[in-house]
Amino acid sequence: MKIRKAYKLRIYPNQTQMKALSKQFGIVRFVYNHFLDQRITTYRETGKGLNYYEIARQLTELKLQEVTAWLKEGDSQAMQQGLKDQERAFQNFFSKRSGYPKFKSRKGKQSIRYPQRVKVNLENKRTYLPKVGWLKTKFHQEIEGVVKNVTVSKTKSGKYFASFQVEMEKEEPEYKGKENGIDLGIQTFVVLSDGQTYENSWHLQKKEKQLRRYQRKLSRRKQGSQRWQKQKQKVAILHEVVQNTRLDHHHKLSRALVDEHSLLAVEDLNIKGMVRNKRLAKHIQDASWGEFVRQLKYKGEWYGCHTQTIDRWYPSSKTCSECGYVMKEMPLNVREWKCPQCQIEHNRDVNAAKNILKQTTVGATGSNASGVQVRPEVQYLHKQAGTSKLEIPQLAVG
Repeated sequence: MKIRKAYKLRIYPNQTQMKALSKQFGIVRFVYNHFLDQRITTYRETGKGLNYYEIARQLTELKLQEVTAWLKEGDSQAMQQGLKDQERAFQNFFSKRSGYPKFKSRKGKQSIRYPQRVKVNLENKRTYLPKVGWLKTKFHQEIEGVVKNVTVSKTKSGKYFASFQVEMEKEEPEYKGKENGIDLGIQTFVVLSDGQTYENSWHLQKKEKQLRRYQRKLSRRKQGSQRWQKQKQKVAILHEVVQNTRLDHHHKLSRALVDEHSLLAVEDLNIKGMVRNKRLAKHIQDASWGEFVRQLKYKGEWYGCHTQTIDRWYPSSKTCSECGYVMKEMPLNVREWKCPQCQIEHNRDVNAAKNILKQTTVGATGSNASGVQVRPEVQYLHKQAGTSKLEIPQLAVG
């Protein structure tokens, strides 16, 4: 099978190349924002939107105007790719996969994508970018496959990276190993249905005291001054440290779980709704459940592990995994409970993970990956609880 994979490598431009990259970032950002404004204005005036081909034609005309002739200094393919990305953003919006496209800011993360004409010299450890030249690159791993495009980005801390997206052939994975349900939480990050647990690393909380001190110093600096710029960079670096440690933890754990299992069942959590709880919002965002599940899914396709999600309205924590009895209430502070029907004591998280696994089916057969009929009768459970499916409240955590 063919897969797409990305290699993110650090690049080290000199002062001249930094200025050239800054110019390319600015030109692509201007083109993106200009035509986003054109789309909005046209729709308000005529009720019809613009598509990629119309704005691409307008881009050619824009370069010929005397006022915007400086756009010729930018790479044409990078500008066209920016417009394609904008078109995809609108398609995602209309398909309700994302929000409305936003204007790009020069104060945020800067990036451009080169679809072609990028060269790599592994022997001299250099990468060639159009309109920029050969840049020193740290190849910490070998790039396999055919390079399809390269995204160059600059972080808020001032670091430059090149992400090489490649297309490569991979053997069809063999699905073997255990089957487990996963209950995601805050105190305990992952709880498996077999009782195995993985604690939360608290990435932000470990750096929160230092981050608070850095931000306090930043607020006392005169905005725009040299000392303000240096302190702002320190804050950005600390945020990157938190982000990198979180991603490293998620990548290692997700790969370990995928390698050991043939089926992993997870709950379709409404994270946007959960973060409205101001007491738990910071910890939920720090846990980054959505990114972790995303990694489980694509790694499962590569290495042989089905990752399936169950209905978010299913009361996994309140349902007895042995007899199917549904409790009317289950506050978050209740971590251990006894089923009033079968008298079995449950750990809240382990019980939820067991129920999540039982709800998982391959296709719509009502059986799990082994072909065993394990899905409980949902209508019976709702009837026993005296509620309809829509009336069952969504659990905030675990």
